[in-house]
Amino acid sequence: MNPLALFRWHRPDWVLLLTILALFGFGLAVLYSASGHNPDVVLKQAVRMAVGLLAMLILSQLRPIHLYNWAPWLFAISVALLLAVLLMGSVSKGANRWLDLGFFRFQPSELMKLALPLMLARSLARRPPPLAWRDLLQALAWMGLAAALIIKQPDLGTAILVVASGLYVLYLAGLRRRVIFTTLVLMLAAMPVVWRFIMHDYQRDRVLTFLNPESDPLGRGWNIIQSKIAIGSGGLFGKGWGQGTQSQLEFLPERHTDFILAVVAEEFGLLGVSLLLCLYVVLIYRGMIIAMEASTPFNRLLAGSLTLTFFTYVLVNVGMVSGLLPVVGVPLPLISYGGTSMVTLLTAFGMIMAVAGDKPFLHR
Repeated sequence: MNPLALFRWHRPDWVLLLTILALFGFGLAVLYSASGHNPDVVLKQAVRMAVGLLAMLILSQLRPIHLYNWAPWLFAISVALLLAVLLMGSVSKGANRWLDLGFFRFQPSELMKLALPLMLARSLARRPPPLAWRDLLQALAWMGLAAALIIKQPDLGTAILVVASGLYVLYLAGLRRRVIFTTLVLMLAAMPVVWRFIMHDYQRDRVLTFLNPESDPLGRGWNIIQSKIAIGSGGLFGKGWGQGTQSQLEFLPERHTDFILAVVAEEFGLLGVSLLLCLYVVLIYRGMIIAMEASTPFNRLLAGSLTLTFFTYVLVNVGMVSGLLPVVGVPLPLISYGGTSMVTLLTAFGMIMAVAGDKPFLHR
């Protein structure tokens, strides 16, 4: 088979591409300040952005039918890699989430963020709504397997995002409202069991700290208290680039990763945060438009679920940094320092662009 036959050449979606590039520029400027003006950190992030951007542009030319065909294999490989993490993973900060391949470390749970919605979209694309119970139970089994392997690491934040990506596919595939309501009731009823037997001590501490961070201001509550101070002190216009006291004096922890939004708020104020959120809204809106205009049910489910998963990234991080949600270790998408998450997100946008270019007239 000619490898070039996998692709159909067309222009990438310019709205998505230009918005992502704008986020890159903004993110590198904030990262330079948040890292204490460290050019090495910015250079490493720029390289990761370039790798992710290349992957996105290549995938944007791929015919979605090949994603449909590869979905079972990608899901099986993701499950195998998660099992490998449990058996021979690399431990960092008390968590076993990485596979060390010598020349780089890889986090397989990030791959599952793509594999699960792909697998569910393939499985449910040919099922007319509303979903049958058999299809629902099968989908829940796959979601449960993926979530269990990730929670075992433990990595609650990634598990939430993976489960959310699956739930979005189910919703877009025509899940009955009464099933959604029943599921929510069962989830609430199961919370005591989750709290007692599934959550780790540090995860329970995060929930208790979320409810009352002032109970341990110099310990467990330090992160969120310092984040709130940074956000509030920025005011409308901020203190200026590189002038944030909470970040520059290192009161704010994880300021270049999970809590980088607090740096944005302190140095660029409400206007800077609003600009950032507007860029996110453009990406989410454009992604949903692409999903609604998709030429096949598989394309619609895939683009819609990936877009909504990106929305969940933004929602959880903003809620976490502002104290509206417990801290679960979800980075600010396309802004926080990190490699695997960055490439995963850009790969997802490459798939969305592939859906955007998959118009019926292109196959004539």
